[in-house]
Amino acid sequence: MALKATIHKAQLQLSDMDRNLYCDHSVTIARHPSETDERLVVRLLALALNAPASLDESPLELAKDMWEPDEPSLWQKDATGRVTHWIDLGQPDEKRLLRTSARVERLSVYNFHSNALAWWKDLENRLTRLRNLSVWLIPSKQSQGLAVLVQRTMALQITVQDGSVWVSDDTQSVEITLLRLRGPTED
Repeated sequence: MALKATIHKAQLQLSDMDRNLYCDHSVTIARHPSETDERLVVRLLALALNAPASLDESPLELAKDMWEPDEPSLWQKDATGRVTHWIDLGQPDEKRLLRTSARVERLSVYNFHSNALAWWKDLENRLTRLRNLSVWLIPSKQSQGLAVLVQRTMALQITVQDGSVWVSDDTQSVEITLLRLRGPTED
């Protein structure tokens, strides 16, 4: 018997002072049986950090990367259905990054594994021609700290200021210091 997805609901209250963006998001997440609490909350963090700054932009959506290997963790599509922003979590391989970069305007990767720097050092020189690629590192101790915030129903406040990120619920707060390994600072 196949295991089924677990449904999580999250209310995200975003205060991104770096982008002058203040909004609320209601998110329903179908969590794959093999997805960890850490990965689930990193998906929510990536959603908040890449939320469109204008109502004229298409919304960012959760994709089915755990079920469909040809989909990202999150994506943004234009009015025609073409993917404009592809967001992967973890450590995608070189072929996936090269193939995806050719099809989208923006490609972002959020890596939260303890060996993230070794993964990036191995790929960095081979991906220099990918002008639309941004790679971010979330220190693994901090991403693991985020995991304690996961509940079936969550209300999270996400505050971004001067490049630092705080994620909190009613009882605890976790500070995240994103490290930009590649890409424009405004990504």
